[in-house]
Amino acid sequence: MMNRSNPARAGLFLSLLACASAQALAQSADTPSLLVAQAPQLSQLVVTATRTAQPLSDVLADVTLIDREQIEQSGAVTITDLLVRQPGMELSRNGGPGTSSSMFLRGAETRFTAVYIDGVRVDSQSTGGAPWEAIALGQVERIEIVRGPAAAVYGSDAVAGVIQIFTRQGDGPFTPYVGVGAGNRRTGRLEAGFSGTQGAVDYSLGLQRDVSRGYDARPGSTPDRDGYRQSAASARLGMQLNAAHRVDLSGTWGDMDAQYDASTTPSGLDDHGLNRLATLGASWSAQWSERYRTRLSVSESAQRYETQPSPYLSRTRLRNYLLQNEWKDGAHTLSAALERREDHLVNDPIDRGRNQNALALGWGYVAGAHTLQANLRHDRDSEFGGQTTGGLAYGYAFAPGWRATAAAGTAFRVPTLYQRFSQYGQPALQPEKGRNLELGLHWAQGSSRVDATIYRNRVSNLINFGAPGPCAGAFGCYENAGNARMQGVTLSAAHRLGGVNLSASLDLQQPKNADTGKLLARRAQRLLKLAANTRVAQWTVGGEWQLVSHRWDNAANTTRLGGYGLVNLYASTTIARQWDVLARIDNLTDKGYQLAKGYATPPRSFFVVLRWTGR
Repeated sequence: MMNRSNPARAGLFLSLLACASAQALAQSADTPSLLVAQAPQLSQLVVTATRTAQPLSDVLADVTLIDREQIEQSGAVTITDLLVRQPGMELSRNGGPGTSSSMFLRGAETRFTAVYIDGVRVDSQSTGGAPWEAIALGQVERIEIVRGPAAAVYGSDAVAGVIQIFTRQGDGPFTPYVGVGAGNRRTGRLEAGFSGTQGAVDYSLGLQRDVSRGYDARPGSTPDRDGYRQSAASARLGMQLNAAHRVDLSGTWGDMDAQYDASTTPSGLDDHGLNRLATLGASWSAQWSERYRTRLSVSESAQRYETQPSPYLSRTRLRNYLLQNEWKDGAHTLSAALERREDHLVNDPIDRGRNQNALALGWGYVAGAHTLQANLRHDRDSEFGGQTTGGLAYGYAFAPGWRATAAAGTAFRVPTLYQRFSQYGQPALQPEKGRNLELGLHWAQGSSRVDATIYRNRVSNLINFGAPGPCAGAFGCYENAGNARMQGVTLSAAHRLGGVNLSASLDLQQPKNADTGKLLARRAQRLLKLAANTRVAQWTVGGEWQLVSHRWDNAANTTRLGGYGLVNLYASTTIARQWDVLARIDNLTDKGYQLAKGYATPPRSFFVVLRWTGR
């Protein structure tokens, strides 16, 4: 495919970026660093792996942490654009930002990753999996990615892993911020908010607006530009009632209006996908003693997806009630949780709900060179009865800086209400079940690290869309007709070489249909991601290179999606007290590639963001 934008338009930007890069590489040997994909510090806390706060050094799961600094430096437009740069992550998207998106973790279906926003579960009972296109990146403060099954902690959905998204939280004095961004294709961003603490109260509020004229996402169909408009807000409020008790409230809201082309046949219609996602959570925490604490939370998420002018409407509502107790005694940490989950779907003619009640137990042990984590959970589903899952992991620090880990776990996901009760559904569908084994070898020293993980995840009762027959749909029916095997190795590393910070990850994977031996649709066998950055004076400059091997667009492996490589560059600096600027160019070479057959991907993109923070 030929380049789709005039390189002359980028001349000044590229010249400035090249000059800044050369100057930085020449002078940065003794300067501090701001990493894009930095090695996490072992003192950092992780809460997603076991639902209890743990030092990263005690976590046995394969974890990636992304903080606010990395998010801002990334220049990513959407949260999927950010996540796809992480080890083990792949993206499939039917068009530009705002259109239907799938995130594959370790080659598993998007519905096999449990997603939470500030502890609030997010899922679609229509498509299955989180509505990634409706989550606004500008409101995100931190992301924790846990690879490997976690159903023994979270129940249904966590077959391949868990991703938890945290919005901004108040800390320190009152701090307002304002940001404005502009790019080609009439892309614009406006964000504003504030955070801080006042006595025993901490608070934050953020607002965001993104617009873009877009590009023709499906060449050969209706000749038009498919842009998007997104509005989002987030708020958090916490109060430390006394030394032992604390209450927290959180809420997010996002509204996405994305244009798309519904058919390869020119129709003259201006198709829009309207996606709205809202979350609300409340929790009370009590530290009864130095050893014993309790947390009670109630949360709800609501997703509404509608298409216009073609008539389609789907609404999902999820509610969660969680009571968790934690007891620490020396090297031992014990946890016990009661949880109730309620799912409801309205998608004409469907108006159905279900619930799950669960008891989850956990035991962690950290002493000397040995770390052990065991979890057991039993879910009682209102339609499928009892589902019991377990997880066991062990780590041994056999030398300074070195640790070997091993883990095994089981998982399940109940069918969505749409898969069972739509015109394409079958009420007799059974839950999909997974079994995972993995081995890891890890080394860390200062800001340098190397990680290697070998895994094998087998999923039985895989729900596929099959031939017509047992359901009312004329085009096909959902059926338990498959078994999948996702196995592979993930290698990742980060190191500072002179004044340059380097990071890399390599995924060699075989996500296959275990019955046919064919690769699962839209998943690559090889993923290589490289990043480098450096800093001199007030400039930070960096680049990223993503290489993805070919994929197949269909289960039969007859429609090929070619491999591709993407180069992204950025430069940022503080131009005045409290003022920062970031300039970024994505897809530097204007590479033409596809994530789904027939759908174009973003051409070369330029974006500049100016931020003011009242520090």
